[in-house]
Amino acid sequence: MSTPTVERTRPLRLGDRTLAAPVVLAPMAGITNAAFRRLCRELGGGAGLYVSEMVTSRALVERTPESLRLTEHHPDEPVKSVQLYATDPATAARAVTLLLEEGRAEHVDLNFGCPVPKVTRRGGGAALPWKTELFAAVVRAVVRAAEPGGVPVTVKMRKGIDEDHLTYLDAGRVAVDEGAAWVALHGRTAAQLYAPSADWDAIARLRDALPAEVPVLGNGDVFSAEDAVAMVARTGCDGVVVGRGCLGRPWLFADIAAALAGSDARTRPGLATVLAAFRRHAVLLTENMGDEGRACRDIRKHVSWYLKGYPVGHEARVALALVDSIADIDTVVAGLPEDAPYPGEAAEGQRGRAGAARSVSLPEGWLATRELDDATAAQVAAAEASVSGG
Repeated sequence: MSTPTVERTRPLRLGDRTLAAPVVLAPMAGITNAAFRRLCRELGGGAGLYVSEMVTSRALVERTPESLRLTEHHPDEPVKSVQLYATDPATAARAVTLLLEEGRAEHVDLNFGCPVPKVTRRGGGAALPWKTELFAAVVRAVVRAAEPGGVPVTVKMRKGIDEDHLTYLDAGRVAVDEGAAWVALHGRTAAQLYAPSADWDAIARLRDALPAEVPVLGNGDVFSAEDAVAMVARTGCDGVVVGRGCLGRPWLFADIAAALAGSDARTRPGLATVLAAFRRHAVLLTENMGDEGRACRDIRKHVSWYLKGYPVGHEARVALALVDSIADIDTVVAGLPEDAPYPGEAAEGQRGRAGAARSVSLPEGWLATRELDDATAAQVAAAEASVSGG
């Protein structure tokens, strides 16, 4: 398969920083903790920006232990990047003030793309931009709260609720007007989850609709460096956001950086390299969590992603999915054919979450108007208390 070509992308700026490559790790719950971000930087050549798991503004204001844990960063992280979920402007502003005062964030990304029912049924995530005035108020409040610290604020969103209720063009314009440093678009609606294929043409339309000086980033179906180049070539976007594509492949960021710079250098790891990355991941999780058993329970969900396409039998895969210690990992690995070469296409392609289109859970009467009445406003303001985790 021939590699698509693209003109060299312009440098991607974030506040007063210029990123080494226009590639961003998408926030993923239970995945993009400090350990995984560190691994991606190590094996990705340090290129790009690595964003934390989503944390709710309400939880931060209440100083829940989990929210504080999610906003911890390793000392070598070049940018303390935090994704914030918010539905109430005042609470969001207080959360950002806390992040700045305690040195927990040098970049805030606002989540308007989450499609899960427990979020959208309360008017949050991908549902919120439908209420234009509320969307503007949240972005405005966060930008103003971040300004004293010189912290840039970005927006990540989906196309809309469904194909009959698209919001991305209006939301993109509003976000820019309210001071967002860039806008990232996942080319699917909330109803589509992760299928069918992402609509890259929507990313192109958003790029055309916004001022040229404001970066637009594309997200959706970037599973290889070639995908990233193809997205930029087709949409004219200023950078790519990578989520599921890097699961089990933390070196993907180096490949994308090389491809967007015009290089054909790629990582083609044999099994020994993959297993070393898996073990390193477990070690970093142990350092991050301070509990080897907990870290090894966490690494179990990564087994199938790392080993996709490699000649590792069912018994060994099951054993790795049951490890309780680094020593357990070493014992299983000792019996594997570590000289097995990179298997080609079998190791590539889609991974992670999928799901067919379905109706979106929303507050009662949410779609009747794009304005927010008093009763719904009160419901949405309290919604963050019902979103568990960070």
